[in-house]
Amino acid sequence: MNAANVLLVDAFERVHELVVAVTDGLSLDAATYRPDAEANTIDWLVWHLSRVQDDHVAGVAGTEQIWPKWREQFGLPFDPDETGYAQDSDDVAKVRVDPALLAEYHGEVHAATIQFVEELTEDDLARVVDENWDPPVTLSARLVSVIGDITQHVGQAAYLRGLAERAGL
Repeated sequence: MNAANVLLVDAFERVHELVVAVTDGLSLDAATYRPDAEANTIDWLVWHLSRVQDDHVAGVAGTEQIWPKWREQFGLPFDPDETGYAQDSDDVAKVRVDPALLAEYHGEVHAATIQFVEELTEDDLARVVDENWDPPVTLSARLVSVIGDITQHVGQAAYLRGLAERAGL
């Protein structure tokens, strides 16, 4: 692996470790706690960050997403391709899932991500994956963007866990 692969793997590993930590032993009440009616929940945040990682990495890898085999277990009333982008407060409330199931789904998404990232070459990382932007988006930029997004969401979930625990959940 080159240095870029090592850094990308490390970043995805850190997010996965945080997902495991934030969901470990978490009750459904804590996972769906909302400090106010418009706030996201841990359940929604972890589902969303996992869906974004699954969708975006599968898209650039040219592979199938992991989600279709998990979708029925989650029982969510969303379209099959939904990732949570631009969902409203009512949609957030519909995500009520056992946190252990969320961690399992994320674990499988993580494993597929690491397998893909470990095999990338420098030429792969320079490949343009989206020409709808100026400048066009390379694979390395897309992966860094995914890491930035999912890192923010797992941090929000960890903060919410702290609030839920302080609220006695």
